[in-house]
Amino acid sequence: MPEYLTEIVKIAGMAASVLMPLFNIPLVYKIWKRRSSADISLLWSLGVWGSILIMLPASLISSDPVFRIFGVTNFVLFSSVVFSVLKFR
Repeated sequence: MPEYLTEIVKIAGMAASVLMPLFNIPLVYKIWKRRSSADISLLWSLGVWGSILIMLPASLISSDPVFRIFGVTNFVLFSSVVFSVLKFR
């Protein structure tokens, strides 16, 4: 693969690693606005959060910047989802 394509792929991956967890923000907003998380499974949210928590150390020690950024942003933003689900349960 040419070097310029490798750079484009890395930049796109980094952008996606930041953007994807941002989709948690509308979910948190919806929960807080309705003051209810009844339509969100507690088992699902805790299961996903537990998986993210287990993955976090691997992302922190990784030499891949895309994985590091994704791991941290996903942990922080999904933690806000879990907090919201628990608060309004």
